Amino acid sequence: MVSREIWERAGELGLLCMDMPAAYGGSGLDFSFNALFIEEMGKKGISGPGFSLHSDIVAPYLLKYGTEAQKQKYLPPMATGKLITSIGMTEPNCGSDLQAITTSAVDKGDHYVVNGQKTFITNGFMSDMSIVAVKTNLGTAEEGVSLLIMESDLEGFEKGTPFKKIGMKSQDTCELFFDDVKVPKENLLGEEGKGFKIMMTELARERLSVALNAVGGAEGAIENTMEYTSTRTAFKQPIASFQNTQFKLAECATQLQLHQAFLDRCTQLLSNHQLTAESASIAKYSATEMHGKVVDECLQLFGGYGYIWDYPIARMYADNRVARIYTGTNEIMKVLIARGLFKEL
Repeated sequence: MVSREIWERAGELGLLCMDMPAAYGGSGLDFSFNALFIEEMGKKGISGPGFSLHSDIVAPYLLKYGTEAQKQKYLPPMATGKLITSIGMTEPNCGSDLQAITTSAVDKGDHYVVNGQKTFITNGFMSDMSIVAVKTNLGTAEEGVSLLIMESDLEGFEKGTPFKKIGMKSQDTCELFFDDVKVPKENLLGEEGKGFKIMMTELARERLSVALNAVGGAEGAIENTMEYTSTRTAFKQPIASFQNTQFKLAECATQLQLHQAFLDRCTQLLSNHQLTAESASIAKYSATEMHGKVVDECLQLFGGYGYIWDYPIARMYADNRVARIYTGTNEIMKVLIARGLFKEL
């Protein structure tokens, strides 16, 4: 796993929560700076630290929907990397359908009692605090999804052993368990029963972040392959001199540039609070599909060495596959895009 020292070093360099106001420890920049950082991390194949989830999902939730006390308590230590965060949405029997969650929070007057389980939680094992989606007012007309800020040292809050994954091996991903966890009422994020609406509103940024990482990853794969094929020889000449190599990389570079232009536009829209759910879904779906194809083509040009873990292209191949699954599967992205097309029907 990524050490806490790395998180704190990122905080010292101002790389966390860059678009949060200076009053809360951020740099007061716009999202384009976050976008550049996400792309560079993808380009270098650095999949271990879950900085983007921390800065681009959890922090905006707190800034937009948190009370002043919640902002003051959590955002400054998040910006320094001394407080690591996660978000608990997915459950063992509930992935993209977030309205089907079963983790419950029962109102006990001045606190909630939470029971349930979350899975596939990025930063889960190292996190000090998680924003958790729960069902409130179960069995009543007011039943709905709410968001609770839950610190990991609460009694009854347990973490599972980090999963052994195909890729992203240094990214700590685990289950979270809640057994009669008492959560103070002041830890409610936003209004009770409005959690689903909040999550849907903020998913555009989350999906754009995934797309940006994909574009960066594709660029890194192409650069790695250009370097390798320029030095590796076959039949007494560099592999890069063969027309097949040149055409394959030309195809990859074309797809990269087309997606880069679209994502630059999406980044501008998000910075101006104008990015639609449909555009974010298009970006996430198309960029992750492109990334997968580019890495596959690049690995092929490495030959047998492309299948060796010591080569970055092998790790890129393993790491990128999950991007077509998390933050909503690409099948779900198509549903959302189609809804946008036929919204007048």
